Amino acid sequence: MLRMASSFPEEVLEHVFSFLQSDGDRNSISLVCKSWYEIERWCRRRIFVGNCYAVSPRILIRRFPDVRSITLKGKPHFADFNLVPEGWGGYVYPWIAAMASAYPWLEEIRLKRMVVTDESLELIAKSFKNFKLLVLSSCEGFSTDGLASIAANCRNLRELDLHESDVEDLSGHWLSHFPDSYTSLVSLNIACLGSEVSFSALERLVGRCPNLRSLRLNRAVPLDKLSNLLNRAPQLDELGTGAYSAELRPDVLSNLSGALSACKELKSLSGFWDVVPTYLPAVYSICPGLTSLNLNYAIIQSPDLVKLVSQCPNLQRLWVLDYIEDVGLDALAASCKDLRELRVFPSDPFVLEANVSLTEQGLISVSEGCPKLQSVLYFCRQMSNDALITIARNQPNFTCFRLCIIEPRTPDYRTLEPLDVGFGAIVEHCKDLRRLSVSGRLTDRAFEHIGTYGKKLEMLSVAFAGESDLGLHHVLSGCDNLRKLEIRDCPFGDKALLANAAKLETMRSLWMSSCSVSYGACKLLGQKLPRLNVEVTDERGHPELRPESCPVEKLYIYRSVAGPRFDMPGFIWTMDENSEVRLT
Repeated sequence: MLRMASSFPEEVLEHVFSFLQSDGDRNSISLVCKSWYEIERWCRRRIFVGNCYAVSPRILIRRFPDVRSITLKGKPHFADFNLVPEGWGGYVYPWIAAMASAYPWLEEIRLKRMVVTDESLELIAKSFKNFKLLVLSSCEGFSTDGLASIAANCRNLRELDLHESDVEDLSGHWLSHFPDSYTSLVSLNIACLGSEVSFSALERLVGRCPNLRSLRLNRAVPLDKLSNLLNRAPQLDELGTGAYSAELRPDVLSNLSGALSACKELKSLSGFWDVVPTYLPAVYSICPGLTSLNLNYAIIQSPDLVKLVSQCPNLQRLWVLDYIEDVGLDALAASCKDLRELRVFPSDPFVLEANVSLTEQGLISVSEGCPKLQSVLYFCRQMSNDALITIARNQPNFTCFRLCIIEPRTPDYRTLEPLDVGFGAIVEHCKDLRRLSVSGRLTDRAFEHIGTYGKKLEMLSVAFAGESDLGLHHVLSGCDNLRKLEIRDCPFGDKALLANAAKLETMRSLWMSSCSVSYGACKLLGQKLPRLNVEVTDERGHPELRPESCPVEKLYIYRSVAGPRFDMPGFIWTMDENSEVRLT
């Protein structure tokens, strides 16, 4: 077969390889033979780097010399929960500086949880002449001045997405830096911006971009001006409203209803800050065509949500606050038979008593009524083993199941037993489960179930659970495909980690915070695993100042072909093969 493959001209193989979209498939074909390796490296146009410290820019550029699109992730996932200290790292500038000279034809940059300075954005704007796409998801460190540079210089920009980023608003006039001749915009997401943008500049921009398909506005865009934008862009298929409130005026409702009705292609709605329920009927005319509805910032009470979701028979994705309550999820189950993804977020996770009537029953209803459901994120205050067993039997096709019981270590509210049996049913029945988040009171038995049945599990998140090292041992020794493991406030420690050190070399990363991992064990891991970066984070000072048996605050282990990173702050230390363990 290799002889037959080598007989094809390189141009033919390049064309064949271009049909392979999976990074895994591309990696596999590069291992077939030296000629395929060379052909694949020269024709690889898209690169995904799941950890910006797993490889250096220099190594990546040498391996793939003609990249047009790159995705980079920085801080660990737990940064979303404020568990990663300020100044931890994840700086993108070294990457941009290296790519500016190596990839002059780079067209797309997607960044997540990275520190992006205005200097980085200015370098992007000046270096890549055919730049088309910039996605900054949960990023920080930049301002509207940097965005102004992108607007002024990237004449072929098609997409600008600031999803959940922390942007310093220095001026609302940065949109006016798009030249009057600029018409290529296809997608704009400025929902995260806190202050007003120049509405006249926004209006002109929307009006002169005939291919604009996605527009997600920030809270400062008033409802009475939304119809003006929609009238200029009836071709939209995705809309994020600004503030959904205004004085009760019949003309506002009429204008909005008419403008939305004219948007025949709308498939996705989001936004809805500060909702005035009187204006909700304006969207009813487009509800039958919606496939995605994101209301995770919308304070809409259950009766209005019932009316809304009942008119969305083709809905595939719903993000919503717990104001939907069980009755709203019952309506969802009855009306939305095509639902694939459900996320229910807490409206006020810090109150002691529930302020809404959301229980396990709502999730049971959806699992019974929505046969295509594959992904769930569900915040609630109570759960039972019987409910989890029922959900698992109703939906064996789950690929993602994330249950967040708000009060840590909450048991089955009916029997006061741990939720071991319920989560055991989830992993046993859902054979294709790839991502799992567990919560509530769990013993080592739950993790034995996960290790036994979670053979396809790739990402596991654990908080306030387990009894001993045995729980972690079950996971590391049993979950064959595990790539990312993140743990906080669990009694897992040295014995399980050291016994399963070889498993860590097959994973992308392990994060542990407020667990029972000693500094001495971290040193031993550094000695055992020279191909991994073993990083200890401790804001109390250098761990050498305390006995080696003392637990460290945070441990982050990840694969890297670049070796230890060079931008570590003073509260992070790398354990390596030269780390000495003091004998006591």
